[in-house]
Amino acid sequence: MEDAEEEPAMVVRGPQDTTALVGDRVLLKATYAGKPEPTVRWTRAGRVLKNDERTSITSGDGVSCLLLQNITADDSGKYDICVENSCGADCTYASVSVEGPPDPPSGSPCISPESPTSVRVTWSSSPYDGGRCVDGYVLEYCLVGSGVWAAACRQCHSLSHSVRGLTPGGRYAFRVRAVNALGASRPSAESQVVQMQEEDDESSLFEPRIVHIEPGLEFVTRYEVLEELGKGRFGVVHKVIEKRSGQKFAAKFVRCRTAKDRDKVQDEIDIMNMLRHQKLLQLAAAFENPREMVMVMEYISGGELFERVVADDFTLTEKDCILFMRQICEGVAYMHRQQVVHLDLKPENIMCHTRMSHEIKIIDFGLSQKIDPNKPIRVLFGTPEFIPPEIISYEPIGVQSDMWSIGVICYVLLSGLSPFMGDNDSETFANITRAYYDFEDEAFNTVSQDARDFISALLVKRKEERLSAEQCLKHVWLDPENHHQTVVLSTDKLKKFIIRRKWQANHQVRQVA
Repeated sequence: MEDAEEEPAMVVRGPQDTTALVGDRVLLKATYAGKPEPTVRWTRAGRVLKNDERTSITSGDGVSCLLLQNITADDSGKYDICVENSCGADCTYASVSVEGPPDPPSGSPCISPESPTSVRVTWSSSPYDGGRCVDGYVLEYCLVGSGVWAAACRQCHSLSHSVRGLTPGGRYAFRVRAVNALGASRPSAESQVVQMQEEDDESSLFEPRIVHIEPGLEFVTRYEVLEELGKGRFGVVHKVIEKRSGQKFAAKFVRCRTAKDRDKVQDEIDIMNMLRHQKLLQLAAAFENPREMVMVMEYISGGELFERVVADDFTLTEKDCILFMRQICEGVAYMHRQQVVHLDLKPENIMCHTRMSHEIKIIDFGLSQKIDPNKPIRVLFGTPEFIPPEIISYEPIGVQSDMWSIGVICYVLLSGLSPFMGDNDSETFANITRAYYDFEDEAFNTVSQDARDFISALLVKRKEERLSAEQCLKHVWLDPENHHQTVVLSTDKLKKFIIRRKWQANHQVRQVA
C-alpha cells in the first residue's frame, strides 16, 4: 500500500517570465507535488542559489518562492527550478529581464582639438543598453580645477560631437553618459586632460582685399623678413611681420627672369583676387622688384595636413577624414562656382590652420586657371599620382579634373596607399589612363563602404561622370551624423607615403609629355 502512495516529483505550475526595473524586487513562484516530499533546488547559469542578503528561498507544502531584491542588470537571465524525490525529478525555468538605464560608454572619450576654442570628442557605445534602446548621449565637460561638470550637449545622437566656445589656454576633461527611456547611465571614464591652444590665429585678423602690385621698396618699408618656411619650384617662402600691426604673414619670393615669369605671377594674383573663402589661402599684398615678385599671404602655422594626422599626438579616425574631406570639397566647390580649376590638388597643398587645428586651407594657385565652358582648354602639367586621365590624354580639362585629384587624396588619407602609383612616371600614367584601382589591401578592412563609394564616384575615367564638389557635399559619407564608428585608422603606410613624397620633393610638378 505504501508504494502505491508514492508519486514522482513534478512541477505543477512553473514560475512566470518576468520583466522588472533595476532596484525592484522579483518574486518567482512555483507549485510542485510528489511523495515523498521533494527537495527543491533553484539554479542560475549552473550555480545553485542560496539565501543571502539579496536572495530569499522558501519551500514547503507544495510551494517554492525565489525572492530577488534590489536587482541589477546582472540578475537578468534564466532561472531553473528542479524538484526531486526518490521516484523521479522534474525541472522548468523562467526568464528574468531587468531593464534600467544603460551601462556607461566603454572606455574614455578621445579628444581631437579643432581650434583654440573647440574640440571634437568621440566615444564608444555602451556595452549594455539596459534592456531598452539607447536614445542618445549626454556629453559633459569640466574645466580642470573648477570641480564643476556641465553638459556640452544633452542630446547627442552619434558617437562624436564638436564642443565649441572653450577658453583658449584652458585645460579640460570630458565624460559621457548613455541615455535610454529609463534614464541616464553613470558617467564614463574621464578623458585625458586636453590643453587648449592659446589664441594665435592670424587669419582671424585678416581682412580680404583686392590686391594690386606695388613697388618693391614698399615691401621693405612695411615688412620685416624672418625665418624661411619652405622652398620649391617657384622660389622661397619666408615668415614676415607687418611692422605697423605686428601681424604675421607668409611672403613668397618668386624669381622672375622673363616677362613670361611675371605674367604667371600676375595670373596667380588675379586668380587669388577672385577667391574669397575661408578654406582657400588669401592674398594680402604683392610687390615687384627687378628680378623677383613678392606675394604676401595669410600665415598658416599648422603645416601639411598629412604630417599633422601622422603625428604622435593625433589619433586618426574615419570621422576625422570626413571632416577634412568635407572642408576640401567646400573650398573646391567655391572655386568651381567662380569657374576656377586648381589643377594641382595634392597632399602638400592641403594645410592645417594651426598645429592643433582641424581647420584646413587649400594653397598654391600657381597652376590654377579660369575656364570658359565654351572654350576647351588642354594642359600638359600636373603632379604624377594625382593628375586625371584627361590631362595625360591631352583632352580638354574642366572643373571635374580637380574631383579626380580629390578622390586620390581621399584614397591616400584613408589607407596610406597611392591607388595608381607605378615604378616610374610612365607606369603611373598608364595606370591612371586605365583608371584601375581596388580596395583589396588590408588597410581598407576598417574603412566603411560609404567611404569606398565616395572614392569610386570620383575616380571615374570620364570626367563628366564624376561627382561635382557640390554633389560631394551632399554624399552620405560626408555627413558626420551618418557615421557612428570611431575605429582608429593605422597611419603606418601613410607615414611611408609622406617619406617617399618628401624624397620626390624636387620633382613634384612635371610636364606630362
